[in-house]
Amino acid sequence: MRVILAEDSTLLREGLARLLMEEGHEVIASVADADALIAAVAQEQPDVVVADVRMPPSHTDEGLRAALEIRERWPAVGVLVLSQYVEKRYATELMTGESEGVGYLLKDRVVEVDEFLDALERVAAGRAAFDSEVVRQLLARSHRTDPLSRLTDREQGVLAEMAQGHTNATIAQRLHISQSAVEKHINAIFEKLELAGSTGYSRRVLAVLRYLGT
Repeated sequence: MRVILAEDSTLLREGLARLLMEEGHEVIASVADADALIAAVAQEQPDVVVADVRMPPSHTDEGLRAALEIRERWPAVGVLVLSQYVEKRYATELMTGESEGVGYLLKDRVVEVDEFLDALERVAAGRAAFDSEVVRQLLARSHRTDPLSRLTDREQGVLAEMAQGHTNATIAQRLHISQSAVEKHINAIFEKLELAGSTGYSRRVLAVLRYLGT
């Protein structure tokens, strides 16, 4: 993959660059602020961007706003956003847009090399990759106020796996149930959430996360 890194921490940025190059990927640009990120994407057209949510000069949401701009201007470029904490507002804003080729991970996941690389590859392939802790907190918030409370515990579990971007086959393996059972749970989820008309792998994640963001 051709990757652009955007992270104001030199140590983390260089560490990620070395990790990716050791895995055989090409780091075509490594920048420290959002403006440089946009300029690099415009020039290089990478397969995927890894960007911190908070970047100079204000260290608030520059990285997120750059990620949203990239998704709008270059929809073929995957965007994996890293955050120190679960930024619910930022996560919801990113997730409720077009979710093909979008990911949101906590920085703690970077040390889990296999998990980080798997998320990066999913995003580069046009799929979704959302941190399980982010999804858990969004589910917990929504459970108190919306029809998610009608879902069974198993359906909640399947929904959390869906929101992370896993396929039906992967969900079946992770939850130790059959793939047909996963499909039945998903049908029940969309029926209870009045989303039965949503189809497609990424579209189903988008529909669920749009509902969570309301």
